[in-house]
Amino acid sequence: MTDYPQYGRIDGHIVMIGFGSIGKGTLPLIQRHFDYDPAKLSVIDPNPASAAFLESQGITHHQLALTPENYRAVLKDLFPEGRGFCVNLSVDTSSLDLMKCCRALGVLYIDTVVEPWAGFYFETEDNAARTNYALRQTVRDEKAANPGGPTAVSCCGANPGMVSWFVKEALMTLVTDLGRDDPMPSDRAGWGTLMQSLGVKGVHIAERDTQARATPRPRDVFVNTWSVEGFIAEGFQPAELGWGTHEKWMPETAHQYDTGCQAGIWFERPGAITRVHTWCPTPGPQFGYLVTHNEAISISDYFTVGDPATPDYRPTCHYAYHPCDDAVLSLHEMFGAGRQQAAHEILDVDEIVTGIDELGVLLYGHEKNALWFGSRLSNAETKTLAPYQNATGMQVTSAVLAGMVWALENPEAGIVETDEIDHVRCLAVQRPYLGPVEAHYTDWTPLQDRWEHFPEDIDDSDPWQFRNVLAT
Repeated sequence: MTDYPQYGRIDGHIVMIGFGSIGKGTLPLIQRHFDYDPAKLSVIDPNPASAAFLESQGITHHQLALTPENYRAVLKDLFPEGRGFCVNLSVDTSSLDLMKCCRALGVLYIDTVVEPWAGFYFETEDNAARTNYALRQTVRDEKAANPGGPTAVSCCGANPGMVSWFVKEALMTLVTDLGRDDPMPSDRAGWGTLMQSLGVKGVHIAERDTQARATPRPRDVFVNTWSVEGFIAEGFQPAELGWGTHEKWMPETAHQYDTGCQAGIWFERPGAITRVHTWCPTPGPQFGYLVTHNEAISISDYFTVGDPATPDYRPTCHYAYHPCDDAVLSLHEMFGAGRQQAAHEILDVDEIVTGIDELGVLLYGHEKNALWFGSRLSNAETKTLAPYQNATGMQVTSAVLAGMVWALENPEAGIVETDEIDHVRCLAVQRPYLGPVEAHYTDWTPLQDRWEHFPEDIDDSDPWQFRNVLAT
C-alpha cells in the first residue's frame, strides 16, 4: 500500500484519548487518510512512556488521566471551536460520559467499547450491573433520550465492530451460495427477516490467535497480543451471550433480563474460565472462552424479529475466543494464583516470529450447516501494511478508521452501533488492512468427536443447541 486514499477533512481539533497499543496503531491511519491541521492533533494519556514518541511526531501530549471530576473541563479546553473528532481508545474512562460531553460540544466521537470509570469492574459487587448488557443499555437509553445530533459511533473496533459487518457479508454470501436472489436489505427489519429466512440459528464470534514469539513466557508475566488490562477486565466480567429463540435449555446459573432489549443472558461465572466448542479454519474444532463482548448482545438484538419480550426470531450470539498461547497460559496462571501478574506485556510486531489472527463469524444451523467468514491476517503481512502494530491491533485500528470515515460522512447520525451503519462502506475502507478475507463452510457440529468415556448432558436432537456448545 503506497497510494493512500484521503477520506475527507477533519475541521477542528482531533483528540485521541489513550495511547496504548491500539492508539499507537491508529495514529498512522489517521495521518494517512485524513486531511487535518497537524497542530490540532493531540493525545491524552497519563503514561509518561508515550512522551518521547509523541514528541518525535510533533504531537502534543497531555499527560493526565481523565476522571469524573475533570473530563468536562479538559475536553472543553481541547475543543475550543466546538467541532473536531474525539477518538477514545482508553481504559478506565466512561465512554458514555465522554460521548455525551463530545456531543454537547458538537464534536464527533468514536470508541471501541462501552468502558466505565476506573474501579467499576472490580469494585462493583452486583454482577448483573457488571455485564456488558447493562453497560450497553446505558448507551441505548441515551440514544433513545437524545436522538440525532452529532455522530457518536459506539463499539467500533474489530469485535465489537468489524464482526457485525462480517455477519451481513456472510448472510449475503449464503444467499448467493444457496442460489437465492434476495436483495441486500436496507434496514434492520429486513436484515432480521433475511437471517430468519436463511435458517441461521446463531453466530459465534470465532477467533484463533496463533501469534507467537521465540522466547517462552516468563512466570508472573501476563502476555497478550492486545491490551492486557482490557482483557483481564472483560475476562472477570460474567460470561454472557445473546440468547436465541431456538434454545430449549438454559444453564442453572443463568440469569435473564426483564428490561431493555431482553436479548441476552449472563452466568454466575467469569467468562475467561468458561469454555465453548467452536470452529475456525486453521485449527478446525477448538475450545474458545465465552468472554463477554458488546457484539454478543448487539447482534442478537439487531436481528431480532418481533416483540423483544416474545420474539418470533432471535439468533444466539457469543464470543468464542482462543487468544494467543501465551495469553492462555497467563490466564491459567492468574486464575490459579488468585491474583494478577506483576508485569504485563503486549507482543510487539517485531518480536512475533509466526502466526495469524483469524477472526470471523461462524453462522450456524442453516441449510449448509455452518459458514465462517472473516479475516486471516498474519503478523508478517501486517508489517507491510502499517507500522506500530501486530495483526490483532491492525484488525482493530482499521475498524476505527472505517468508523471515523463513516462518521465524517454522516456527521448528524446521533449515537449508533456498528450494526446500524453502512457495512459495505465501512468494509471498503477497512479491507485493504485485513489480509485474506474468506468464507469457509464446514460440516462440523458441536456433537462431533466428543469424548465417549464420560457421560455428558447433551441434546442429540439438535447439534446447535447451546447445551452442546457449552464445554463440560
